[in-house]
Amino acid sequence: MNRDIYVFPAIFTFDDDGITIEFPDLPGCISCAETLDEAVKNAKEVLGLYLWSMEKDNEPIPEPTPVNNLKLEQNQIPILIEVWMPLVRHEMDNKAVKKTLTIPQWLNILAEKNNINFSQVLQEALKEKLGINEYHHS
Repeated sequence: MNRDIYVFPAIFTFDDDGITIEFPDLPGCISCAETLDEAVKNAKEVLGLYLWSMEKDNEPIPEPTPVNNLKLEQNQIPILIEVWMPLVRHEMDNKAVKKTLTIPQWLNILAEKNNINFSQVLQEALKEKLGINEYHHS
């Protein structure tokens, strides 16, 4: 079952060229930044997207390692990163997706002359075809 809030420890590694952000419990969940403020912001973003992807793939989300169990080097600090998943899920589920489609030229010319918003018309037509009014999360 998906949770609304997750808190995972991140390890911030400070080097001459910036800050590397890693989550020891989530291999491949990595980001970087130039400042500490940017690092915290990027850590929240990458953690939310990583966990959202795990949820979508029905992968088990591990329990976070307690901060006092992390092995750190001299240029590293641990920071607990919290994400509120309802916001991440909403943003990802409503993210605009670009589609390429083909229509006859005469229809394109007529639609443009009438200032038709192609995206809006396609969304309305798809909702009508699917028999839905609004998005229903599966």
